[in-house]
Amino acid sequence: MSQPGREDTDTPQGLAFAISAYVLWGFLPLYMKLVAHIPPAEVVAHRVLWSLPIAGLLLVIAGRTKDLRAALKSPATLAMACVTAALISVNWGIYVWSIASGHALDAALGYYINPLFSVALGAVLLRESLTRAQLVAIALAAAAVVVLTLEAGRLPWAAVGLTLSWGFYAFFKKKLPVGPNQGFMLEVLILTPPALGYLAYLSSQGGTHFSGSDVALLMGCGVVTAVPLIVYANGAKLLRLSTIGILQYIAPTMIFLCAVFVFGEEFGGARMIAFPMIWAALVIYSIPLIRQLRGQSRSASQS
Repeated sequence: MSQPGREDTDTPQGLAFAISAYVLWGFLPLYMKLVAHIPPAEVVAHRVLWSLPIAGLLLVIAGRTKDLRAALKSPATLAMACVTAALISVNWGIYVWSIASGHALDAALGYYINPLFSVALGAVLLRESLTRAQLVAIALAAAAVVVLTLEAGRLPWAAVGLTLSWGFYAFFKKKLPVGPNQGFMLEVLILTPPALGYLAYLSSQGGTHFSGSDVALLMGCGVVTAVPLIVYANGAKLLRLSTIGILQYIAPTMIFLCAVFVFGEEFGGARMIAFPMIWAALVIYSIPLIRQLRGQSRSASQS
């Protein structure tokens, strides 16, 4: 995600962009709760549809439409973009459902686990070696999921689904040979025909919610979807990956706080065991990243 020449430095602009994006994602449950009365599939369709003009306008302003045209002419790029588009739509659907159905804590859990899953994914698919701290952190996270499963008698499907869909999305997104803004535009372009088809079907059946006060809320789904992604994409280019690794806990922490103190979701029983296990895993995982940041800061100040 970093540009050449910026791999070992953080910029104030990058920090501002990234923190802003994670804070916006942290507040997203409050907005999704406003559309909780609308079926998740319809909300996702509108997220796609109203993200399109925002993403398109950004590319026009940035003068990057040529890159998008080149991507549209590449079968390999289009095939990979279809994979990432499918994964992000599944992620959005699970997220919208989890907030609407009172499972925001599961959403927080999924995004807490995600960085550890990404590390495990790299080890399995890319044969990347794991440190002892990473192994311990992954084991703790897996044990936390087991605790929740034993208590509920089933897997925490929303958390697992969010972890898997976002983890594989990030994995395949790295293989998409276009910039992040062009990639997002390509994904929403691919998703627009099925989104329009689904909304047309709902309209023909008289089941659409695109009326009255819901019109503004559904159109706003494009803003709350596209803006954080675009802000994050531009911030990530100006930060070290280790810095991003620490900042990414902002959003699930805010989701957790919203779930407990705003939505009033129950935090007891197995969750009182599982969440501290996840937090301990993230501390173990983050210590080497913090040491790396300090070491890089000392090197930069000495040079």
